[in-house]
Amino acid sequence: MSWMCSGSTNAELVSNLWKNGLVKSVKVRDSLIKVDRAHFSPTNPYEDSPQHIGFDATISAPHMHAYAAEALLHRLDPGSNVLDVGSGSGYLTAVFAHIVSPGGRLVGVEHIPQLCTLSINNLQKDPAHADMLKNGTIKIINSDGRLGFEKLGPYDAIHVGAASDGIPQGLIDQLKAPGSMVIPVRNKDTQHIWKVEKDKHGDVTKTKCHGVFLPQMNYK
Repeated sequence: MSWMCSGSTNAELVSNLWKNGLVKSVKVRDSLIKVDRAHFSPTNPYEDSPQHIGFDATISAPHMHAYAAEALLHRLDPGSNVLDVGSGSGYLTAVFAHIVSPGGRLVGVEHIPQLCTLSINNLQKDPAHADMLKNGTIKIINSDGRLGFEKLGPYDAIHVGAASDGIPQGLIDQLKAPGSMVIPVRNKDTQHIWKVEKDKHGDVTKTKCHGVFLPQMNYK
């Protein structure tokens, strides 16, 4: 039903995602409303499809961002520490930041330096997000995503926005116990979303979810 969700405004886009059941929780809905995709997508910001943002990168379709937020919502509370690997435009980083505020922190890791600069510029278009950059609620870091960012971990939740050839053990290690991760994984010519759950004892469960197509995770 994602093809039915495009709108002429950010509010209409989110309303359509809600009406079609792609956004299920009030917390995610309200956070999506607070983040105007026009600040992050230079073309067709309210269309429910991926859009090019330059540097051979895209911003994912809104329904994919909604799915990621819903899938990790049980780990997203005020004060949560979250890692966003392949943070790209900065859009989903901002959405997560609203969910975990006050007191939470979003660490966006992006391996393309120009995208780090772009995402910071995008975030600064909204005074609320500019304040989050200033007070440390959002941190954008140029680094190799497969390594995560151990210095600011461990993390309640990890989102990976680009497909990987496997689930990096380093990211699993940086999850809190309990903690959760959503990551697209490539297997030959197919990709699937995987959910990783680490319980309070540190035991890890990996679940293969639905098929997807996302850009491949690249390394510096």
